[in-house]
Amino acid sequence: MRKLIIGALLLACVSSVSAQESKQAAALDKQVRAFLGSHGRAWHDMNVPERDGKLLYDIIIKHNYTKALEIGTSTGHSAIWIAWALSKTGGKLMTVEIDESRHNEALKNFRKAGLSAYIDARLADAHALVPKLKGPFDFVFSDADKDWYRNYFDAVAPKLVVGGCYTTHNVSDRGGGGFGLEGYVNYLKGLKNFETIFDDRGAGIAISYKKSEK
Repeated sequence: MRKLIIGALLLACVSSVSAQESKQAAALDKQVRAFLGSHGRAWHDMNVPERDGKLLYDIIIKHNYTKALEIGTSTGHSAIWIAWALSKTGGKLMTVEIDESRHNEALKNFRKAGLSAYIDARLADAHALVPKLKGPFDFVFSDADKDWYRNYFDAVAPKLVVGGCYTTHNVSDRGGGGFGLEGYVNYLKGLKNFETIFDDRGAGIAISYKKSEK
C-alpha cells in the first residue's frame, strides 16, 4: 500500500510539473508570436525575411538540435526564430555581432520576445572569435560578411557534430545568390563529408548536413 501511495504521489508531481511546463511554453509562444507580429515590417539592417526565419526554426525542430551558433546577429530577427525553436528542444544559441548599436538593439528585442534566457549574445569580431570557439555545435547559421563565408565554414565545420547542419544565408545554387558566391557554392558542393541543398524561396539559404568527419 505504501508503495502505491508513493507511486501515486510521484505521478501527481510529474503531472503537475509537466502541466506547469506546458503553461510556460504556451505563454512563451504567445509572447514570441505577439512580438514577431508587431515587428513584421520593422526588420531591416541586414535581417532575414520571415520565410527564412521559419525555415531555420523548422530545421532545428525537425532534428532536435540544441547547440546553435549564429555568425552575424544584426538586430536579432533570425536569432529570435532560432532561439524560439531551441526553447522547445532544450537548447541555447550563441550569436555574434560586431556592431555595438545592432548588438544592443538585438538585446532589447530578445528581452521583448521573452527569449533572453535561450541566447548568449556576444559583441565581438567574428573573424577573431569564431575560430576560438570550442563547440561542439549541431546547428550553425552564417549571415555575416560574405567574403569570409568560407573562412567561417572552415573554422566551424570540424566542431559541428555528425548529423549537424550548417546554414549559410544569401546563397543560391543559381549564380551564387547575387553576392559573387559562386566559388563558395562550388566549394560546398565538392565537400565529400557534407550534403548541401539550397532553399531559394526566401533570400536563399545553403543547407549543409554533415555526414561524416572526413
